[in-house]
Amino acid sequence: MGAGRVGASLAAQLDSMGHSVAVIDQDADAFRRLPSDFGGRRVTGLGFDRDSLRQAGIEDAYAFAAVSNGDNSNVIAARVVRETFGVKRVVARIYDPQRAKVYQRLGIPTVGTVKYTTTEMLRRMLPNVADVVFADDSSTLQMVHEVVTDEWVGIPLSHFELNYGTRVVYIRRQGQTKLANSEMSFVENDEVFFAVAKEDRVQAVKALQRPPKIEE
Repeated sequence: MGAGRVGASLAAQLDSMGHSVAVIDQDADAFRRLPSDFGGRRVTGLGFDRDSLRQAGIEDAYAFAAVSNGDNSNVIAARVVRETFGVKRVVARIYDPQRAKVYQRLGIPTVGTVKYTTTEMLRRMLPNVADVVFADDSSTLQMVHEVVTDEWVGIPLSHFELNYGTRVVYIRRQGQTKLANSEMSFVENDEVFFAVAKEDRVQAVKALQRPPKIEE
């Protein structure tokens, strides 16, 4: 939702990566920002209007980004998409940092204007895109950031560590950062930052995107 500069850039990048994309904006002129070879759908309407969302194909959507220039519109749209249509990967652009904290507690990932970039939106939307936040040039050790799937809720961090050769360093949870410890378990929407050997990174990331393997 939103065909401003960042919304158009985000849509163009997703389209060029081969994804099926739809853009909603109440101003039809805004679609001029999209590249001439954009192959996605253009829908003129409100991003929180259910009919407009259905026209855009929300019932088949994997992810949704609310990037209009209004905090209220973005959050309303994000909640409608998540709660009415069941889209799990939803992210909203929020200008007011105080509001952002509230919405984080509601489980709606937000991106503020200070760190707001197309790359940040893509990282939160797409599967299999692990964010290597640190790589030690003198060794193969990496620090990786990934969002856990709902299937990991209630699973101890130690299960992930013991089975995939990782060490969880800290968790970003409901807008707050918590240092990991052996007593913690994953909760919904946890963002996990873990250390792992380079050769084990892909396996560890894929593990967090799938139901955990629990031996009976």
